[in-house]
Amino acid sequence: MREVRTEITIDAPAQRVFQILIDIERYHEWNPLIVSARGRVEPGEKLDISIRLPGKPDMPYVVQILRVVDELEFVWIGRMKMKGILDGMHFFELFPEGANRVRVVQREEFRGLLVPLVWRTFLDTRMRMGFEAVNRKLKEQAERSD
Repeated sequence: MREVRTEITIDAPAQRVFQILIDIERYHEWNPLIVSARGRVEPGEKLDISIRLPGKPDMPYVVQILRVVDELEFVWIGRMKMKGILDGMHFFELFPEGANRVRVVQREEFRGLLVPLVWRTFLDTRMRMGFEAVNRKLKEQAERSD
């Protein structure tokens, strides 16, 4: 197993950040990595998403939601074609640091036959860059005053 892990501190309540993360129909408005998403955000449900990694064309995926814990965690798993080729379990974990501040950890655990082959050239580079870009945009979105 290999993991890409990023984090950011956001000056906004955890509830606000969590609502942005689970409002997948609006990802296209702010999320530079997942440029479209459709489906119901409930454990067991599947989401149709389109991922745009830096320097790559959009890639469609179907992911299955594993956990949704209000204001704390949003987790899904995606697979490339079939189980065991390239599986990624994606986590958004929120750690409140007071009423108006939250640390967000975004990480993905990768398993499968292709992981060693694409780790340095794809997952630990382009994917990490994509996660960092999402973190920055999530911070901007959550700290914006409407």
